[in-house]
Amino acid sequence: MPAMDPARRRLRLADAHISVLGLLVEEGEVPDELAQARAELRDAGILDADEKISAELYPLVSTLMEPHVIARVEMTGPQGVSTSGAVVGNHFVFAHEGWPGEEESEYVPVEPEMLVFALSRMVDLHKGPADGTDDADAGEEIVSTMGVLDAVLDRMESEGHEEHEAIAEAVGAPARLAEVLSHLNCMWRMTVAWPGGEDAPDGLGVSALAVWDCGLEGYWVREAPAEPVREGQVDDSSELKVRRITAKEIWERITDLLPDQEQLLVDPAA
Repeated sequence: MPAMDPARRRLRLADAHISVLGLLVEEGEVPDELAQARAELRDAGILDADEKISAELYPLVSTLMEPHVIARVEMTGPQGVSTSGAVVGNHFVFAHEGWPGEEESEYVPVEPEMLVFALSRMVDLHKGPADGTDDADAGEEIVSTMGVLDAVLDRMESEGHEEHEAIAEAVGAPARLAEVLSHLNCMWRMTVAWPGGEDAPDGLGVSALAVWDCGLEGYWVREAPAEPVREGQVDDSSELKVRRITAKEIWERITDLLPDQEQLLVDPAA
């Protein structure tokens, strides 16, 4: 169910609720399939009896209606896929975080200079084994194919991570690949999009980063296939290359994903 917490300027909304709010702002007709979502917004006090949107929602709704930069985080873990991200508008920035198995996400305002902190927290970025100054393993690379990666993951799902040596042999995978994946906590991909001008594909600038969080084996960035990956671009024969990376390097890469600071808000002084 949607909810609003004015004291902390946060809201819980599902995609259906966002769709209803957008239609109401544009004075469009709400279709029957969104009737329940509209009723839930009314019950939560987000809409009044005349279907006027609560004033507390103006910053969020105005930001969602005219996004200037959109960041999306897709995290795949033991409980499935969850989606989080951030939206930068003309005057406000909002972050949203999902929970595995739940439709609603929590939306909270973020100061522009805190956006990297917010995105890093969404992926639980923290110091790992490769962050030690004496760790000679930082920068280690593993090369294989996407088909082999899928085969290893499928076998581990059915046979268990502790059998990684036998799995590597059975599917012809590098032993190190299976060993690293036996410690896999989650995989996540962060994508940032913004108006990129006439020379950008589809008129959008896009940057992305794909990372494996492998617990004791640390963080691994997927360098091939290189992000952003477009539909149909990757098949089983595509090269897979991952490199062990420190949390500090990931922080720097997240920072580099974002447009320049002056692009984050159209009116930073507002």
